[in-house]
Amino acid sequence: MDSIAAPRDVTHDDAQIYCKVFWRFVPLFVACFVFSYIDRINISFVRLQMQSELDFSDAMYGFGASVFFVGYFLFEVQSNIILHRVGAKRWIARIMITWGIASACMMFVRTETWFYVLRFLIGALEAGFVPGALYFFTKWFPSSRRGRIN
Repeated sequence: MDSIAAPRDVTHDDAQIYCKVFWRFVPLFVACFVFSYIDRINISFVRLQMQSELDFSDAMYGFGASVFFVGYFLFEVQSNIILHRVGAKRWIARIMITWGIASACMMFVRTETWFYVLRFLIGALEAGFVPGALYFFTKWFPSSRRGRIN
């Protein structure tokens, strides 16, 4: 059986390489996934303050909160097509930067129109992040290791 298996030094070298790749990318993506999750749910934390200060009805607030997913749905495929063309590194960086700027602009919302526009924009700008990250992992980890990474 030992003659069929790969030599131990090659397996050890592979493990070291994947360990380095893991520690270089995975902590960053974990942080990005945490911010992604927080960004999706943060609108619920400010509901009472936003509704009282901006005079939003429940229907206005609910529509604005859900329009995020419309933008996400409409631009997810296009975002991943562009990711494939320009490269995961550049496109994921673009996603994170523009999405962060749009999220920060939420503090300037004063009307329901801007609330709707920014929530849609945040969804459109974030679209493709999760599938893009998974695509990025396919380029760095073989399928035998990818399950543990994901």
